[in-house]
Amino acid sequence: MPILEAIILLIVLVLLSNVCSHYIKKIPVSLIQIALGLLVALIFAVKIPLETDWFLLLFIAPLLFNDGRKFPKQELWKLRGPIFANAIILVFVTAIVGGYLIYLFVPRIPLPVAIALAAILSPTDPVAVQSIAKRAKLDDNILHLVSGESLINDASGLIGFKYAVAAVTTGYFSLTQAAGDFLYTAGIGLIAGVAVMFVIQLVRDFLRNQGINDVIFNVAYKIMTPFVVYLVVEELFHASGVIAVVSAGIVSNTYSNTQVLEEMPELLLVTEKTWDIIVYLLNGIVFVILGIELPIAMTDSLESGDISNWTAFLDVIIAWLVLLSIRVIWILIYESYRKLKDHQHVVSVRSAFLAGISGVRGAITMAGVLSVPLLMENGKAFPERSLMLFIAAGVIILSLLVAAILLPLISQADFSFLTRGSDPEQEDLEEEEQEEDTDQRYLTDSEAKYFLMQLAVQAIEEHRREENQQAAYDLMLSYQLLMRRLQLKSQPDDVLHKLLAQEMALRQVAFEGERDALIKMLEKKFINTDEYYEALKHIDQLEKRLAHEFNAKDRWWSIKRLYLWGHNLVGLVKWWLGYNNINSVKQKRIDIETAKAAINALSKHVAVAAKNDEEVNRQAIYHLIVSYRNRIERIKHPKQKKQEVYQQQLEGLRVAALAAQRNGILQLVGQQRITKMTAQRLRTYVNYSENEMLLVSEDE
Repeated sequence: MPILEAIILLIVLVLLSNVCSHYIKKIPVSLIQIALGLLVALIFAVKIPLETDWFLLLFIAPLLFNDGRKFPKQELWKLRGPIFANAIILVFVTAIVGGYLIYLFVPRIPLPVAIALAAILSPTDPVAVQSIAKRAKLDDNILHLVSGESLINDASGLIGFKYAVAAVTTGYFSLTQAAGDFLYTAGIGLIAGVAVMFVIQLVRDFLRNQGINDVIFNVAYKIMTPFVVYLVVEELFHASGVIAVVSAGIVSNTYSNTQVLEEMPELLLVTEKTWDIIVYLLNGIVFVILGIELPIAMTDSLESGDISNWTAFLDVIIAWLVLLSIRVIWILIYESYRKLKDHQHVVSVRSAFLAGISGVRGAITMAGVLSVPLLMENGKAFPERSLMLFIAAGVIILSLLVAAILLPLISQADFSFLTRGSDPEQEDLEEEEQEEDTDQRYLTDSEAKYFLMQLAVQAIEEHRREENQQAAYDLMLSYQLLMRRLQLKSQPDDVLHKLLAQEMALRQVAFEGERDALIKMLEKKFINTDEYYEALKHIDQLEKRLAHEFNAKDRWWSIKRLYLWGHNLVGLVKWWLGYNNINSVKQKRIDIETAKAAINALSKHVAVAAKNDEEVNRQAIYHLIVSYRNRIERIKHPKQKKQEVYQQQLEGLRVAALAAQRNGILQLVGQQRITKMTAQRLRTYVNYSENEMLLVSEDE
């Protein structure tokens, strides 16, 4: 497949996988991406050409640099010794011991290949580990240990993998030489990564001092940093580009945190969102490629006469059990050592087992194993490459499945976990849920945003005048629709059904008011019988359509819904072609009178309910009244939206609404109704809304 078409296909599949994950919440998105890749490969026989050099550069460099950027220094620095022991010593223990055990149980794989396989399977997905560790409520020490380890073990695992692969391809391995090379590549890689990063930062500061402050240029400059660091260290110093990009990422994070005030705060926001997109796509593409490569690996492995199908699947289970056992035993040994040293309690076997299961494998493992060369230096095929790929892919899938199935059962907590490259909004949602668990007095993001929108509507109402009514009602109606969406998303099913039933009852009150107005107009002979039935038919159709929309059991694919859509489409075509039995002037009068009648009917309903001390949904009533007033204004001034005065009025009202929302955030913070993280996200939301308003005004 041509590279351009392949890239488009991979990105489309990544996007499709995240759409699927929205509806299939309990399955990690990485598994969905593998399944989609496998499906495309089987149906369309798609193959993706892989080149080892560019594959490592394209995927490893940015993913590890991003891990370094997000390295949490304060909590994890306290456990730097155990973390580095886990990330380095445990990786090499896993590579040697695990590789030897895999070689014993799967003798078809040569020992160097088994060591390479164990080395590349040792890194864990940092986002998944942190997500699982927090949700499973592991001990704090174990949580920080596995979280910190997962941020560093990518580099050590890749280095061990690189040496093992080199031993296979060259046919030569010397422990003394390997130890010396490792010290050189790791040490020089660390130093060179820090040095190159400092040079890049100095050049960036120099350019900014020269007046080159363009945000887009600076973002592109930052995005190119990991690729430059990796290439310079690999090609110029012949050291570890993997270590270099991790250290460069940590330096980048440290450098940015030393500045109390940032000259260009928008640069940070744009950069973070850009990095989210890059990691989101790259991680997803790796797993999609894994799914596409699976048929090749499975065909080569399962069709071999030397191994049966069941044996191949058993090899995957054996490799996963070997890695899990080493990880659990290591954690138990470490915790026993801590008890002797610090007289602390020993971690339970259950907690150690949970920590072991939390070590799911991710994109780095897949990117590494896919980079294994097809041929050795002597021109012969790399031994058991397809079986190696099959076992690695199987362990990744098995680790994700076991974590998704067993963790909720063992920890007795129903949750799904994230992986590297998951939707950033989903990560924010998980953090929000954790905040709710810690303190129930805090509002969720949705509740706080709903409150801010209520303040915005109040501010617009206060600034509404006779001359800006249409702009005010348009803006109020937009906020009301956003509030309705938030309400539908955040409410439990029972509360939601109650609210929808109340709103439907109120809409029926309004519809009855419209019908009464039509009867009065017919009696006064303002409209004839045909016009009466035509207008009445329109109200009946609207009522039926809303009844189906408010019915929670009626899905979008139902026959009734499709019929209504088709009927509305036919009506729209007839209107566009001019097939309307009522002339436009009379139609406007009918719409205005029925809207006024609906408002009066709702007002009387509120008065009667208040007299009888009955509960009413005032928010729904207000929304309906605003929508009817908006209809009246649009009929009276149909061309006002195109006028410059309308745009100025709309902009002025939006400024007032945003100011009210900012004051609302301060109010919630002062009353300790929201967390600092929620306040930060709300401020970002308001800032984005203001920037969007300014961009729209500039375009006009």
